Amino acid sequence: MSDHIYNFSAGPAMMPPEVLEQAAAELRDVRGSGMSVMEISHRSSLFGEILADAESGIRRLLGLPKNYRVLFLQGGATLQFSMVPMNLLAPVDTAEYIVTGYWGKKAAKCAVQYGDVRTVYSGENSGFTTVPQQGEVRVSPNAAYLHYTSNETIDGVEFGYDLDAGSVPVVCDMSSDILSRPIDVEKYGLIYAGAQKNLGPSGLVLVVIREDLLDRSPHELPDLLTYKVLADNDSMANTPNTWAIYLLGLVCGWLEKQGGAAAIERVNREKARLLYEAIDKSDGFYSGRAAADARSQMNVTFSLPSADLDAKFVKEAEANGMSGLKGHRAVGGIRASIYNAFPLAGVEHLVDLMSEFARRNG
Repeated sequence: MSDHIYNFSAGPAMMPPEVLEQAAAELRDVRGSGMSVMEISHRSSLFGEILADAESGIRRLLGLPKNYRVLFLQGGATLQFSMVPMNLLAPVDTAEYIVTGYWGKKAAKCAVQYGDVRTVYSGENSGFTTVPQQGEVRVSPNAAYLHYTSNETIDGVEFGYDLDAGSVPVVCDMSSDILSRPIDVEKYGLIYAGAQKNLGPSGLVLVVIREDLLDRSPHELPDLLTYKVLADNDSMANTPNTWAIYLLGLVCGWLEKQGGAAAIERVNREKARLLYEAIDKSDGFYSGRAAADARSQMNVTFSLPSADLDAKFVKEAEANGMSGLKGHRAVGGIRASIYNAFPLAGVEHLVDLMSEFARRNG
């Protein structure tokens, strides 16, 4: 049974089997070096090749122009909640935040410590079940930047479009939906994403930043918290997470073999369609959390008629080879995270259980 576990966890999440197989085969001897990638020097030419492969994979998949830098950092997306305002928000300026869930709210709360912050949209009154309609948010032309979270893992809401703030740099936390669909990358000034959902293992965060924004970094910041210093040192101002960067490069290669973000989006939409259809056709036994026009393709959140039934469902799912379905403690219920590497067969398995469980308990 252990070989057939479907991991619905919000992260760390499932990785492509092909990537795990290649990593296992190269664990003790990467590229004929006689050493593990965890043993070779990060200053060696071999790791230089591995780092370059990871960066070029990200560049191809996102379609990055030359004036964007790719950084592989540590501290997770949570550290970026502070690094973004530390580097981009001057004391005399105001940053604007769109808050559509738990993580967006946390990011805005962190930013307040470094300067003036204005929330231009909040979905809190709706219980974080909505996102703004395209064109609904009014951004000040003088804002230092506009920040939003494209997909909220806990609340299960997602933007189905790229925000356009004109001349104001858009900063986006894409931790849970990066490379799940194509984006217009030139609409963004800075993108950051924890790796442990769609990019690789935990312990690594990707930052994509437009070069002109590097000049905003104050000189008095510590080097390891300064985007410009990190960019000038090619992500190696200190020893990077070599293992995670290596795996991210393999994941990029796998995704390119699938046909890139456009191809994987079609698979992701089908997985989400099956799950939401099972919810909507259950005669109310399953209740979706997010508003229909804000539903996430990555994190499907729903609940059963009672907390006891939620718990019973999770227990039965685990007995049937499905792990990680318990909803976040902040909202309860059920959460099925179906990132890029999650197979369609796993969603079909869950939908079958949902039908049978509703028949027996409805």
